[in-house]
Amino acid sequence: MKWLLLLTLIALSECTSYKVPLTKKKSLRQKLIENGKLKDFLQNHQYNIGSKYFPSEATTLMSDEPLQNFLDMEYFGTISIGTPAQDFTVIFDTGSSNLWVPSVYCSSVACTNHNRFNPQKSSTFKGTSETVSIAYGTGSMTGTLGYDTVQVAGISDTNQIFGLSKTEPGSFLYYAPFDGILGLAYPSISSSGATPVFDNMWKQGLVSQDLFSVYLSKDDKSGSVVQFGGIDSSYYTGSLNWVPVSFEGYWQITVDSITMSGEPIACMFGCQAIVDTGTSLLAGPTNAIANIQSYIGASEGSYGSMVISCSTIDSLPDIVFTINGVQYPVPAKAYVLQNQGGCISGFQGMNIPTFSGELWILGDIFIRQYYTVFDRANNQVGLAPVA
Repeated sequence: MKWLLLLTLIALSECTSYKVPLTKKKSLRQKLIENGKLKDFLQNHQYNIGSKYFPSEATTLMSDEPLQNFLDMEYFGTISIGTPAQDFTVIFDTGSSNLWVPSVYCSSVACTNHNRFNPQKSSTFKGTSETVSIAYGTGSMTGTLGYDTVQVAGISDTNQIFGLSKTEPGSFLYYAPFDGILGLAYPSISSSGATPVFDNMWKQGLVSQDLFSVYLSKDDKSGSVVQFGGIDSSYYTGSLNWVPVSFEGYWQITVDSITMSGEPIACMFGCQAIVDTGTSLLAGPTNAIANIQSYIGASEGSYGSMVISCSTIDSLPDIVFTINGVQYPVPAKAYVLQNQGGCISGFQGMNIPTFSGELWILGDIFIRQYYTVFDRANNQVGLAPVA
């Protein structure tokens, strides 16, 4: 009887766990290069990853482009909104909490090249008079809030609040390979108090476990997924190591130390880090990143990138993040990004307010190495080496 009950529970768990396939596409940076726009973009827009996490400090942080964190994003998934369904390509972003997509009311240049939601073509749409402004630096996505059914990998999330953009600053977003953003962080950082998609799924009993997990494939392999309501052990080796969330806003955790070749290179006395699927690089304080760039022999190249000789990759050391007593090495072949134009460093400095202390962002470079579980029920992050 006990075994029968266990098997029943496992079957139920599998039935209410849903995977969203992620497609790897050319990044916005790559598209801007192809269209001869990147140099102009970087000359006219300060690039500071930190503005995403401290939007109220954006002026001080000298960032005037709303979505620069997504400049190097390559993983995207498809959702649909409305009845009948209208499809959108989105970033599944653990570094923000709102869902928004372009609407037919948006006249910004950036909207003209993307799918736009038309409320009049959805029989289940409910409009509101509420406005929303989501800051990404000193620019914002502004629009209105509405409710409709959101389809995510077979999950029918009814009465989901979302933003319908009316303005999207930054003409360069015309080239963006995504339409909108689906935030997966905590409700506490959601603009206008909008209920995040995953919270709504859980409240409606649409998933069996109050968690979701992310697997990002390496290189150009297919198979990347966001899994809602479950964990798939085939994606990782060994066992998951659990790390308490230190701030229930972003998926923020405490890092013990950061070393290279066995020597401290940053985070000497412990620091904070945000595990963010919506940032592609490894980011940290400007001075710390400058030390790392020097250590690995990176020098400033074209388009603001830090260039590394591809021939040195095999001789470069791992960067090791020690988290909750466990070491998580990231090898040079992961933090050096190789493309047709050569090799560039995957480290990015960011200006952040002094009150925040030492903050790091563990983006896709890290997540490609470690299967990641975002456990809302227990406010913890699970990490294990990818299979």
